[in-house]
This record gives sequence, C-alpha cells and structure tokens, in this order.
Amino acid sequence: MSQVKEFFAYGEKVPGYDVRVLNEREARAAAGLLFIGAFLGLTNGVMLGTAVFSEYFVSFFALDFTIRVIQPRYSPSLLLGRFFVQNQTPEYVGADQKRFAWMLGMIIAWPMFYYLVIDFQPNPMKVLVCLICMALLFFESAFSVCLGCKIYHLVKKQPPTHCPGGVCEMRIKEAVQKFDPIQKVILVFTVFAIFYGTYLYMTQLKDRTALVQKLKIMMMSEAELQKLEEAAYQKELEAFDNDDDF
Repeated sequence: MSQVKEFFAYGEKVPGYDVRVLNEREARAAAGLLFIGAFLGLTNGVMLGTAVFSEYFVSFFALDFTIRVIQPRYSPSLLLGRFFVQNQTPEYVGADQKRFAWMLGMIIAWPMFYYLVIDFQPNPMKVLVCLICMALLFFESAFSVCLGCKIYHLVKKQPPTHCPGGVCEMRIKEAVQKFDPIQKVILVFTVFAIFYGTYLYMTQLKDRTALVQKLKIMMMSEAELQKLEEAAYQKELEAFDNDDDF
C-alpha cells in the first residue's frame, strides 16, 4: 500500500527538506529544449508557411505538460532534461509551486492543440499566445524565472518555500547583485536599444523579408485583406492588358 501511495505522490522526498521537491536543473533544461521546439515551429510557420512542425510540437507539449501535472517522473521533456544535467548537482525546489505553474501551461496548451491541430485557425492572437509561451520557457531556462510560481505566491495563503534561485526566502542582496549608477545607465540604454532596434526592423525594412510580409498580413483586418486582394487582382488585369502577346 505504501508503494502505491509513493507512486502517486507528487515530487520527491529528499533529506533536509520539509516538503516534496523537484530538481530545478532538469526543469530548466526541459524548458530550454521546449523553447527550441517552439522556436522552430514558429519560424517554420512564418518563413515557410507550414504548420506541420507546430502541430507535432503542440501535441507533444500538451501531452507532456499533462503528464507533468499528474506525475513529473514520467514527463518526456523532464527525462530529456535529466539526461543532459544528470552529472550536475541538483537544485531542489518545492514541487507544489512547480505543479501549479505547469498546470497553467497545460491550460494554455490544450486550446492551442485544438486550434492548431484539430481545427486549424491561425490568427494574430494565437501567435501572441505562442510568443508568450516561448517567453516563459526562455525566462525559466535562461534566468530560472518561473512566472507560474510567482502567481502561486498570490493565490496561496501559505507562502511557498524552496523556490528557484532562493527567491522565496527573504535575504539581502550582495554587492555583486546590485547596480551602480553607470551600470544602471548601461542597462537602460541596452533595453532601449533592443526595443528600438526591433521597432526599426519591423517598420523600416518594409516588405523585404518574408517575416515582415507574413506579420503585416496576419495583423490586417478583413477589410484590409479584401483591399489587398483587389489590388493584386487589378495588378494582374493590368499585366494582362499590357501583355504584348495579345
């Protein structure tokens, strides 16, 4: 009976921890792997105009996060992450807040599965959801920032413990973690340059890249798309009338 109970228990019992925990290192590795898959799916859709890769990835993503919520020991992406970090010292985090974060991911994943696999209906809002998912995966992988864990703080009466990077425990920042005035100026300038550079790319390159063309079309209203089709049709008529062969 105890073996069955342990089989369904969420998280691992580790000496020295008062709650069940999970290895944050393999979770971050898995997030990085999933980010690569999401990025490849998005680029295939935008650059090549095909959603085949995204259909397979979203199917895997939805199934994987469902398994994570039920029992993370058997999550394919977490097992892949474990393979890559198996020789690294584990970083334990509370299992409850990770389960809550993964439940939010599962809630997002299944509607995306329906609209991308069952009833294919791409639109800018669904692309935005994909970009948000990619951002969350990237932040967890690169910076160990778990947004779902932060939301968990707000909905639970008891604050969680053993969060990624020790952010749940109150502590004073060390000198190496602070910014002096010059560093603050560099940081602000860097962030401004990133956003302004992105703005210039999206607005001043016109339609020279397939990415810009796709994004512009995706953001058009029905009326604008109709005008675009009429303009293309008129252009074909003019080309036909000017054809010397007739």
